[in-house]
Amino acid sequence: MACMPERHFQSDSDDSQQVLPESFIDLYRTPGRTKLRAPRAEIAERYEFCEDLAQMLVDQAQAKLWELGVTEADVLDRMLAGLRSAGSVVQDEEAVWVTTRLAELLGWPAPAMGVGDGGAAG
Repeated sequence: MACMPERHFQSDSDDSQQVLPESFIDLYRTPGRTKLRAPRAEIAERYEFCEDLAQMLVDQAQAKLWELGVTEADVLDRMLAGLRSAGSVVQDEEAVWVTTRLAELLGWPAPAMGVGDGGAAG
């Protein structure tokens, strides 16, 4: 799952120039349907939050890689587990997206991970 595919759409607000990646929009779309499960303004707000979260986790992920002496995939698995923990500020689908985006920002391969499986596979 690439986080920044070629297709994007702008949010409904004429004031907003924010372009949302299709991969994030798809989190709010029922498979096989075009209608979104949330208003685009809400999706844009969640996207901004998740993108900021991924950006903030970059330094922490790099530090964990060095401190723990584990693989990049191990660091991403740990980050995903933390994002999926009880009381998390993101939904499961968003946790997967944030972790995939984090890997993208770091230039690390993104492990295959499923939504709702309780952990990353790979």
